[in-house]
Amino acid sequence: MQDLSFISNMSDEDAYLFKRCVRRLLDTTFLVKDKEEKLYQFVASESNRYDMNQYLAVIGYKVVVEEQMGVAMLQPNDDDKETVGLKRLNLYHFDQRHMKLLLVLWLLFLERMGYEEAVYVTVGEIIDKCRLYDIELTPVEFKKAYATFRRFCLIDYSDDITKEDGAVRLYPSLQFCMDIGQLKQVMAEFVEQEDFEAADMADLEEAESEESDE
Repeated sequence: MQDLSFISNMSDEDAYLFKRCVRRLLDTTFLVKDKEEKLYQFVASESNRYDMNQYLAVIGYKVVVEEQMGVAMLQPNDDDKETVGLKRLNLYHFDQRHMKLLLVLWLLFLERMGYEEAVYVTVGEIIDKCRLYDIELTPVEFKKAYATFRRFCLIDYSDDITKEDGAVRLYPSLQFCMDIGQLKQVMAEFVEQEDFEAADMADLEEAESEESDE
């Protein structure tokens, strides 16, 4: 059993930040430097992270920090990943349409990613990218998905989210948020769709060739 006596030896401020960071990570999975710098810096400190991992190990979690991207994230301990009966409290299952939208946001982030500058896109750019991949969501579904993504510190936005020129900030946590099983399933659907469209195009070209030969 881990020795947690270090908690009682913390200063009042450190104890407060420790509690805030743990609760925040359990609630949202991610701490993003650009959004909550004070909490992120506390977790990013190697000594603080060691103490936090001692504490979280009791319930089967650990904190991982990606310093280059400025993201701290909660992950299950390696020893507890496959343990039957241990539900991952921070595991959120997106439906297929929202998963596809998440992939679109991830692709947009990769296109614009820079380590020094914030990444912004407009609502219109997101919609255009969705159309490119034949992803159809109603305005209500878009709004619900945006709210969910913001809750988990994947994006942020202002009150003009319903307008095409509304700005959406994409956080680097988008690179770490997707469940591999869901990702593979969605990507397989895209591949099947592209294969189907390619077959249709080949049939069309063949038919046009036959007509020109007549």
